[in-house]
Amino acid sequence: MFNFFGNGQKGNFCDGLSRRHFLKIGSVAMAGLSLPDLLRAEEAAGPRATKKNIINIILGGGPSHMDMFDLKPNAPVEYRGEFTPIATTVPGFDICQHFPILATMGEKITAIRSMTGVNNEHSSSQSDSGWSIRSLDSLGGRPSVGSVMSKVYGAAQTTERGTAPTFVDLSGTTRPGFLGQVNAAYRPDSTGRANLILNQSITRNRLSDRQSLLSGFDNLRRDIDGSGMMNALDSFTERAVGIVTSGEIAGALDISQEDPRRVARYGYPERRDTDRFITARRLIQAGVRCVSFSWGGWDTHSQNFVTLGKQLPALDKAMSALIEDLDAHGQLDDTIIMMSGEFGRTPRVNGTAGRDHWPQASSFFLAGGGFKHGQFIGSTNARGERPQDRPVDLQHVFTTVYKQLGIDPEVVTLTDPNGRPQYLMENRSLISELV
Repeated sequence: MFNFFGNGQKGNFCDGLSRRHFLKIGSVAMAGLSLPDLLRAEEAAGPRATKKNIINIILGGGPSHMDMFDLKPNAPVEYRGEFTPIATTVPGFDICQHFPILATMGEKITAIRSMTGVNNEHSSSQSDSGWSIRSLDSLGGRPSVGSVMSKVYGAAQTTERGTAPTFVDLSGTTRPGFLGQVNAAYRPDSTGRANLILNQSITRNRLSDRQSLLSGFDNLRRDIDGSGMMNALDSFTERAVGIVTSGEIAGALDISQEDPRRVARYGYPERRDTDRFITARRLIQAGVRCVSFSWGGWDTHSQNFVTLGKQLPALDKAMSALIEDLDAHGQLDDTIIMMSGEFGRTPRVNGTAGRDHWPQASSFFLAGGGFKHGQFIGSTNARGERPQDRPVDLQHVFTTVYKQLGIDPEVVTLTDPNGRPQYLMENRSLISELV
């Protein structure tokens, strides 16, 4: 699908693969796949399933479960840290003091406090696919949830106002795995944005003339084409042109079109990276089915409370504004918001006021998507060291998300490069509390 924030930027946890920019009718014409080539993936798409979408927020570095959604006020001081819990609008559901706005919408959120099946690895793979980065690595790895949606739904979606890519990655952290680059995310960096705008030397009329000329050549080939392939090619080209000429995606990427008062509710521009929350919502409204981005730095081996004391209030603002805006537009039930990191952090605070890696326990945040919210699921022991009640495997979360999308993990398989069918998840139990 489609690179946004820094041309060629790899990011801290990116797979290092360079996404080629392909929309040859746009301002930049480069070698590689054309957008019509990409749209042809839709030919092999499965059923469209539900109309639900995903915003996947990856907290790179591993956020501290003990300081966000699983505080332990009765633990010894060297475990409980410096933050205190506050009540949400749901009785018994407490979260960190730095989430006062989220606390007012407890009925719209879920915190899973008893995550298992998490590996100690600095990679976005677990947050965007539910698998270790090592799984099927020799074949390219496991595909992200957005790439799976691309494969199943098609690389692009026809909307009321034109065509939109199925999957957009704002940070360059996801990977298509063994599904290959045709199902990679659209990453709108500076070149990717330029590809969404007509070349200044090509007017809409001139573009139409070029399409007519192309159609003329195609008609010559169609006379000897008994398969109907040329008609399909016309459709792919038309949709590629539609993405450019409609301007919907280019417009969604331009948050200057937002009311400044609404933007300020997200904490922007004081915290400039909160623009990703705004852009994600705008892209969903423009017809994109999955938007993924990383946010903040959470590898707090030292000064954990200083760092989180700045980041958590910003996250509170941005996340609550995202939930409120989707709800106000009637889109919250159709948009799954998921937020997680690689692992939790050590319950015991270290000598530099930090917390180290701790895969034995972590949390997962969900909102929207038509799930049953207003709850926390599971618990850890008194010091937050390991799940105690209702352990939830990471793959159970993804299984439940796929099921909500209408992609049944018990039935759907993806063919790897060796021709073998691969299930989406190995552990395919649903989280019954959510559905």
